[in-house]
Amino acid sequence: MVLAVGYEDEGLRLSAFKYRGAELNRAIFEILAVEGPLTAYQVYKHIRKRKEFEGKYYSVVNRRIRKLREQGYLKKVGETRTKAGFEASLYGLTAKAYLALLLKNLNFETLLERINEQTALALIAELVKVKYMSVF
Repeated sequence: MVLAVGYEDEGLRLSAFKYRGAELNRAIFEILAVEGPLTAYQVYKHIRKRKEFEGKYYSVVNRRIRKLREQGYLKKVGETRTKAGFEASLYGLTAKAYLALLLKNLNFETLLERINEQTALALIAELVKVKYMSVF
């Protein structure tokens, strides 16, 4: 029995990976996880290298980055000067984004097989603190 929740028996289906912007969000997360902090334009340049995003406009990527920042998945980690002499924000992933990436690929059956009693109790304690969360 597989306890993974979501489609195609892959981890959780989180809001960052649902709906229309899911694939672009995932691509932004992957790029920032591998490359480290980048400006919106640098993220856009990496996005355009991917075949499925060849026709994507900068405004779409920039809007998605702003939305992910509002949702707490991205944070401003600094600024850099552009070639034109302007200041541009550098964006990086938050712990929430890394957790979302991990949960997206989490198979709960595997987790339950590997987790020890102490870790399970700590996880239960945190989950019970969440509003409306109960074991019953």
